[in-house]
Amino acid sequence: MTPRFPSLSRLWLRRTSVRLQARLGQTGMGRGLAFPVVVETDFRSDLPGLVRREGLARAESLLAGESGSISDWPEPRLLECRESRAVNALEAIMRKPRAAVKSGHSKQASRQEEREKYAPSSSQVKPVVPDGVVRQEKEVLQASVSPYHLFRETAEVLAFRGSLLSWYDQKKRDLPWRRRAENETNLDVRAYAVWVSEVMLQQTQVATVINYYTRWMQKWPTLQDLASASLEEVNQLWAGLGYYSRGRRLQEGARKVVEKLGGHMPRTAETLQQLLPGVGRYTAGAIASIAFGQATGVVDGNVIRVLCRVRAIGADSSSTLVSQQLWSLAQQLVDPARPGDFNQAAMELGATVCTPQRPLCSQCPVQNLCRAHQRVLREQLSASQSLPGSPDVEECAPNTGQCQLCPPPTEPWDPILGVANFPRKANRKPPREEHSATCVLEQPKALGGARVLLVQRPNSGLLAGLWEFPSVTLESSKQHQRKALLQELQSWVGPLPAAHLWHLGEVTHTFSHIKLTYHVYGLALEGQTPVTTPPGTRWLTREEFHTAAVSTAMKKIFRMYEDHQPGTCKGSKRSQLSTLQSRKRPSRGQQVLYSFFQPCVPANAPGLNSAV
Repeated sequence: MTPRFPSLSRLWLRRTSVRLQARLGQTGMGRGLAFPVVVETDFRSDLPGLVRREGLARAESLLAGESGSISDWPEPRLLECRESRAVNALEAIMRKPRAAVKSGHSKQASRQEEREKYAPSSSQVKPVVPDGVVRQEKEVLQASVSPYHLFRETAEVLAFRGSLLSWYDQKKRDLPWRRRAENETNLDVRAYAVWVSEVMLQQTQVATVINYYTRWMQKWPTLQDLASASLEEVNQLWAGLGYYSRGRRLQEGARKVVEKLGGHMPRTAETLQQLLPGVGRYTAGAIASIAFGQATGVVDGNVIRVLCRVRAIGADSSSTLVSQQLWSLAQQLVDPARPGDFNQAAMELGATVCTPQRPLCSQCPVQNLCRAHQRVLREQLSASQSLPGSPDVEECAPNTGQCQLCPPPTEPWDPILGVANFPRKANRKPPREEHSATCVLEQPKALGGARVLLVQRPNSGLLAGLWEFPSVTLESSKQHQRKALLQELQSWVGPLPAAHLWHLGEVTHTFSHIKLTYHVYGLALEGQTPVTTPPGTRWLTREEFHTAAVSTAMKKIFRMYEDHQPGTCKGSKRSQLSTLQSRKRPSRGQQVLYSFFQPCVPANAPGLNSAV
C-alpha cells in the first residue's frame, strides 16, 4: 500500500530536492548512485515509487534519519525538519555498503522499539518545542549576542568541565539523595529518588529538605508505594515544607507511571517533561542526567548565577532571550561522560561558593574563566593611581546598544558588589495583600483532653486539601470581622455565644504571590458535651494538631493562641521562667526569685470566656 503524503510534505520535499541536487553535485557524489531517482528526479513525482522500490524504512532514513514514520508524520512536522538532516543522512547511507545500511536499520528499529515501549498516546503528550523552531531561535539568538558572552573555544569548555568536576569530587556535600543515586541499581527506583529530591529542593533550602526527604523515602521507597498512598498522608508528611502543590503533583505523577506506563519512568528529558505532571524542563533534565546519564544541561537558580558571572551576563535573567542563552550555555558545557555529576557540580558551586552575597571567589575552581572576576580586576586596576593605563582584559563590544546580554546603561557597575553585580535582579511584582479572620475554636474540657476544630480547604487553589482553623476572607470593614467570622463558625458547629469571641492579634504569612494577614480570634466552649462534627471537619487534640496536614501559617496562629492562655505572656521572660519551673524543681533560692516573676495575667483577669 502506498503511503499518503500531504501537500505540505510535497512542498518540503520539493525544496529539499533542489538543495540535495546542488550539494551532491558539488561533492561529486551524484555520480554512480544506487538511488538515482533521489538526485535526478523531483521527490514530488517519484517519492511513492522510491518507497515501493526501496521500502519505507529506507525512504525515511533518506529524508530524516530517525525522525519517525513518514506515514505518521503530521504536515507541520515535515516543514519543521531541516533539510540538512536529510542531506547528512543521505550522504552517510551513500558511503556505506548496502549490508551496513541494513545493519543500521536493525539498530534503529531496536532503539525505536525501546522508545515505543514507554511511548505515550497522543492524548497523553504535552506539547514540546519543535526541533526546527529551537534551531531557528538559536540562530537568531547568536546573531544578537556578542561573542564575549559565549564559550568560543573548545579548550575553554574542556577546562571548565575538568576544573569543575575535579573540585566537585573533592568538595561535594554528602547528601542522602546523592547516596541513593550512586548506589541504586534499579533505574526506575533511582529516577524516582532523584525526582523526589529535585521536587523538594525547589524553592527550599537543602538543610530543610534533608529530614523531609529521609522520612519520605522511608515511608514510600518506591513509585508503587507512593502511588498507593492517600493525598491526606502526602499532605501530612509535606506539612511545613511549603508549596504544597508539589507533593500532590508528585503523587499524581507516581500514579501515572504505575497505572499508565507500566511502572517504568520515562528515560529521556523530553519524555519526562511530556508525560509527568509538574515536571518542567529543569526537573526533567536533572532526572535524565543524574539517573539515566543523558547529556542534557540544566538551569536552576544556582546555575543561573554561576553562568551569568562566568560569562558576564548582566541583562535580566528572567527574560526570554537571556533564558535561552543560559540553556544554550548549559547544554554546551555539560560533560557527556558525567552529565549527572556535572549538573550537580554546577548547582553545588552556586550553592556553596558562588553565592548571592559575599561569594567565595578565592575558592572558585573556574575563577580564571570568570568574566565577572576579570571585570573586578579591571575596575580595580583602572581605579589605581599607581598603575596608569588600562589593563589587558577582554571586554564586550563597545556600548552600541546591540549586545542584549550586557547590563543596561541605567545600571552602572557597583564596585562594592564586585562579581555580585551579576546576575541582574529581576523586578518582581510585589505579592498582593489579603486579609482573613480566623478563629481557634477549642473544647477545653472535652473527654480525652482539650480539642480544637479544623476544617479542610478545597481540593484546588492555595493550600489545596490542607486543614486550617475556620476562616473567612475579609472584604468589608473591621467592624464586621466578628460578625462574619461568627457566622462561619456557626455554619460548622451551630449556635455560639458571640460575647465569648476574643481577639488575640494578627499573624502575617507571605506565600509566593500573596501576603496574607490573619486576624486571629479565640473561642473556648464550655462543658464536656461533644459538638457535632460535619463532613470536612475534625476535632483534634493539641498533639494531633502538630502532626496533622496543616500549613506553617496555622502553626503560627496556634502558637499565638497558646501564648495568650491565662498565666503566660507572649514572648516574655516571665513566660519562659514559668516553663522552666514546670520542667525542673527549683531550689529554695530560685523559688524566691520565681515568686517575684509571677504570671503577668492576674487571677481575676478576663479569660477566653470573657467578652472583650
